[in-house]
Amino acid sequence: MAPVTDTATTEEWLGAFRRAVEAQKAIFAEHVGIAARTEYEGVGEGGDNALVIDRLCEDAVLAELEGLHETGHEFTVVSEERGTVDFGDGSSPIRVVVDPIDGSLNARRTVPLHCLSAAVADGDSLADVKLGYVYEFGADEEFVAVRGEGAQLDGRPITAGDEDLLELVAIEASKPERVIAVCEVLAGKAYRVRCPGTIATSLCYVAAGRFDGLVTTRPCRSVDAAAAQLILREAGGEITVADRELAGASVGLEDRYHCAGARTAPDLETLLEAQRALG
Repeated sequence: MAPVTDTATTEEWLGAFRRAVEAQKAIFAEHVGIAARTEYEGVGEGGDNALVIDRLCEDAVLAELEGLHETGHEFTVVSEERGTVDFGDGSSPIRVVVDPIDGSLNARRTVPLHCLSAAVADGDSLADVKLGYVYEFGADEEFVAVRGEGAQLDGRPITAGDEDLLELVAIEASKPERVIAVCEVLAGKAYRVRCPGTIATSLCYVAAGRFDGLVTTRPCRSVDAAAAQLILREAGGEITVADRELAGASVGLEDRYHCAGARTAPDLETLLEAQRALG
């Protein structure tokens, strides 16, 4: 009989992701320094050159998900490096959207700001994400959201806040010429900008009220935003992808979309105005 619902519990999913985090910590500890982390192994399904540490960290996540499959659960994984992997006969509607290292350049250059991003969806769009998990390795922090149940940071509820204030804005995918185009629109509207280098972490920081907003300067993929967009929404924040509804944004790797998130709707509109300047 083909599975039609997610039979794994939230705690089972979280257990798999947390075990993967511990395995990734060991991988980072074994690859110390920029030279050790600057070894490449082909091109991932997301289109980027794949680091050896990218592959190893993905293997760690998939090994834990294989463990869930062996206990009777079926799902399809969408991962940045390996693409689509069926755990079962492919009929399950459950999608697990994984970026083993969001912020790979940071990880390679030993900048301690990169994360594991994992989302569980019961359909094919970002609107279908029901569990978001982001673990930021530099700060050793865990962000979790369950659809309809709010967002948490290390087990404590978080809210984005409701003050219209673009004091600190994160800009991602930050080629200088594209940052300039965005900043020209934000001049006089935002006080300071930051370029953290990880979309998932930046969105989580908006959810926690650390940043007031996030704007990308080039289209991102589902693996970058799937988990964190739920975390931001469950924290009361606002998010949009390419000026369309989340239901129109696929969790598949073939889709690309600009992403913008903010604590409030007016601030989100200001960021979208800046993003539209990119053409």
